[in-house]
Amino acid sequence: MAAVKNALRIVEKQLNRVKIVVVGAGAAGTAIARILYSAGARNLVVCDKQGILEAKHFSILEEMQKWLLQKTNPRQLRGNLSAAIRKADVFIGVSGPGVLTRSLIRKMAKDSIVFALANPEPEISPQEALGHCRILATGRSDLPNQINNVLAFPGIFRGTLDARASDINEAMKLAAARAIAAGISPSELNEEYIVPSVFNKRVTRQVARAVAAAAHRTGVARRRSG
Repeated sequence: MAAVKNALRIVEKQLNRVKIVVVGAGAAGTAIARILYSAGARNLVVCDKQGILEAKHFSILEEMQKWLLQKTNPRQLRGNLSAAIRKADVFIGVSGPGVLTRSLIRKMAKDSIVFALANPEPEISPQEALGHCRILATGRSDLPNQINNVLAFPGIFRGTLDARASDINEAMKLAAARAIAAGISPSELNEEYIVPSVFNKRVTRQVARAVAAAAHRTGVARRRSG
């Protein structure tokens, strides 16, 4: 969420107006879609290995699968990733290698953003993607724009414990994302630097404060704010 927020700042696009394709409908893809929706994204399309998500892809519809079917794919697209990615502004992959190709990136909107996050092999090799999208991010530490949950976890847990929160709700997660995004100043922000380094010690403190404040604001804190 933090990376999407900062990437959109660079390309000067609004979250509520862009088309986002998430590939991978497991725990990671579902959580990503949910936080993006909570932040205001409305044109979300989720794909699994069978293509654009449909009810027939699930043997049993659990609550999160029902949520995905209700809240994503507002234009009722059908078909494979090629159909989903047409005019998309953002691609987020949490699936496996070889899913994305240059020809698919070329179908995306101008100034496209590609997050190929599968590890250890991303959905498209960085060498193949570079030059075909405006911003590229992976989960790898040997490349710019490493998207790594280690930026979130310590601060979220610290803030939750500080507030003695009874829950980690969506507002707290969004607060964490905003704090991470704010870890990069406007003068520092560029195509190869959209999230702070995992070694940035200030991030944990900033996230913890933001999460604790959100816990108090949403009524799940059990410790009075100082």
